[in-house]
Amino acid sequence: MNLNVPISKEDVKKLKVGDIVYLTGNLCTGRDEAHLITIEEKKAPINLENGVIYHAGPIMKQENGIWKCVAIGPTTSARMNNIEEDFIKITNISAIVGKGGMNKELLRTFKELGVVYLAAPGGCAALLANCIKEVKNVYHLDLGMPEAFWELKVENFGPLIVAMDSHENSLYFEVEKKVQENLDSLKRKL
Repeated sequence: MNLNVPISKEDVKKLKVGDIVYLTGNLCTGRDEAHLITIEEKKAPINLENGVIYHAGPIMKQENGIWKCVAIGPTTSARMNNIEEDFIKITNISAIVGKGGMNKELLRTFKELGVVYLAAPGGCAALLANCIKEVKNVYHLDLGMPEAFWELKVENFGPLIVAMDSHENSLYFEVEKKVQENLDSLKRKL
């Protein structure tokens, strides 16, 4: 499924765990420091209304004054568990892209505020870099390349899997439940 960014809250509600999506439009990277600055300043450096935050620390290079993305793989989203709800409330984003998922408590926030978590497959940093058509801007570069906010224009950015939806479903928790059931079954057989 192709989604244009910004993503309406109505479109977010249509997404279900397991759906495969590709994004076209603008998205912004942001990790720990970018989140903390947004929370401290009570605003992001750009309008993220119904937008997408990508938990990533890209590798960029500058050629003739123009930034180009070399690689942009996802970073572990759980690092933002304790601050993501505040970030969502301040920015009103519609989607988070990352790896590994986020904690169970955020599922309520996703439902309440119309947010979906999209997992980027591991080892895809170069593939995803090819989907970046333009580095539009960079904010807070003083934090270092991986921690800065990178505003990117993307086309068919993906594949991404809906791993946590706005209906309190989580691919991670479903897998965890199945693993536990299988483990319990194996224990009973022993």
